[in-house]
Amino acid sequence: MSDVSLESRVSAVLRAERGVTVTDFEPLLGGHSGLTYRANTSEGAIVVKAVPEGQRPVGRHDMLRQASILEALASTDVPVPGIVAVDRQEPAWFAMDLIAGESLEPVLDDPAVDPAVASARMLRAAEVLPLLHAVEPSSIDGAADPLTPADELDRWAKTLAAVPPELVAGGSELLGLLRADVPDAIAPTLVHGDYRLGNILSQGTEPAALIDWEIWSAGDPRVELGWFLVFADGSNFPGVGREIPSLPSSEELIAAYTGGARTLPDMTWFDALGRLKMASIMGHNLRRHREGRHIDPDQEKLPATIARLIDTGTSLLRH
Repeated sequence: MSDVSLESRVSAVLRAERGVTVTDFEPLLGGHSGLTYRANTSEGAIVVKAVPEGQRPVGRHDMLRQASILEALASTDVPVPGIVAVDRQEPAWFAMDLIAGESLEPVLDDPAVDPAVASARMLRAAEVLPLLHAVEPSSIDGAADPLTPADELDRWAKTLAAVPPELVAGGSELLGLLRADVPDAIAPTLVHGDYRLGNILSQGTEPAALIDWEIWSAGDPRVELGWFLVFADGSNFPGVGREIPSLPSSEELIAAYTGGARTLPDMTWFDALGRLKMASIMGHNLRRHREGRHIDPDQEKLPATIARLIDTGTSLLRH
């Protein structure tokens, strides 16, 4: 779908349904889930997400699924952008409120975030996550059967197996330690799938909107929390990230998530799983680069981080 045809479709729908005029339409760069645009209108700025022309509307390109979860969460306490319009005609698109804010991963993204702000944002994100996990997944259309911890491990074992062993040295040992003591599942919740500060628009230290919903599902909430913990320690990312000593520890973030009133079983296992996941993803990306499938010289910075994630995940389970 060309920018021109999409702009004309958006303009026609907004004019017919809301009496709104589009005055400007331009790409928003940096996203990976479909086409993303900023549209200035007579009532303010909005964000438009659309299925790329020629792409099937599945997975990260399923715009209607993304719109549906935002619509479902509008009546909850989970901070999400409001839906402005949805066009189900293929290639589908939806429009949502443009929320002012900053979405930066403190240990990875530039510009660097003030350490005190980064720490406060991370604690607030841990406190907000239970609001999402309190939403009953069966109440959301499109939520498939939840994955158990064993299912999750099998999923990432396949990703790891697709990476040449020399790129993920020690990964098989970490996988073996995880397989040796897989926790029982607890009650499934609604999960975002990539919950981290890079996917939260913050205003100051307050989460204003949770964005990028392309892989939401039902699942074990500890998988989500374990993934979040990976980004709380810049030493996990030598060569590609920065260390921020003031960031909360894993224990502090778990306490913020639980409110200090209860404990979550087996969080060390889920912390280690998060590290295996990240190492597997980075190994996959490095492989694609070296095979010439997606040339990106920055991928050559990843070996030290992959090794660090595997080593620390292994150490967690050995102690």
